[in-house]
Amino acid sequence: MKKVLLSAADVCKSFETGGNLVNLLNHVNVEFYEGDFTVIMGASGAGKSTLLYALSGMNKISEGKVLYKDKEISSFNEKQIASLRSQDFGFVFQQTNLVSNLTLFENVAVAGYLGKERSTKETYIRTEELLKQMHVSNAKDRLPSEVSGGEAQRAAVARAIINKPRIVFADEPTGALNKHNTEEVLNIISELNKSGQSIIMVTHDLRAALRGNRLLYLEDGKIIGEKEMPFYTQSDAKDREAQLNNWLASMEW
Repeated sequence: MKKVLLSAADVCKSFETGGNLVNLLNHVNVEFYEGDFTVIMGASGAGKSTLLYALSGMNKISEGKVLYKDKEISSFNEKQIASLRSQDFGFVFQQTNLVSNLTLFENVAVAGYLGKERSTKETYIRTEELLKQMHVSNAKDRLPSEVSGGEAQRAAVARAIINKPRIVFADEPTGALNKHNTEEVLNIISELNKSGQSIIMVTHDLRAALRGNRLLYLEDGKIIGEKEMPFYTQSDAKDREAQLNNWLASMEW
């Protein structure tokens, strides 16, 4: 039986504009399981990124609860949330959000220094290992503006996982990349999942969605569909694509 790692219980997110209440998340109830690669899909404006940010504690919710390992993190204060995000949660954005005046190495290492108690030498070694794993060792001393989008995003993945988080959240991580770089980043994220990393990813890209073993579909802030699939292998990509297309058609995507 799968172990529940994170859950949303009756979660709502709303704001008022012009006297009208706009619901971004509308009583969302969902569980996320350890070791899964969960993909969240839906039309533009469906609430995908809003849900991801609510689950990770980056945005406050209006109602309901977000629970991580049975702790109500939606009631955490800023200090508690910051600690959680630096240690148990990693985040990969569509735009890398790397610090522009730090090298790739420094961007990753700084996250390591802030996240967990380790020596300078230990942080240096882990940073070196991760940049090698992400195939950007040759660019480690360059600034984000001096490398390709793919290199910058792979460094951003390294930054997200340097503290060995329990969950990696990814918000359209390939949205700004070309086909070649998209495949490279997706391969890295898939390998993380194979090694036991739990992934929750928002995407509108079918190629990215194929990597998930569980897919959720949002519409108007509600989860209206769910599909389970085997864990990804390259050999079954065509069959997965056909299944996914059929399911998305049933969701009127």
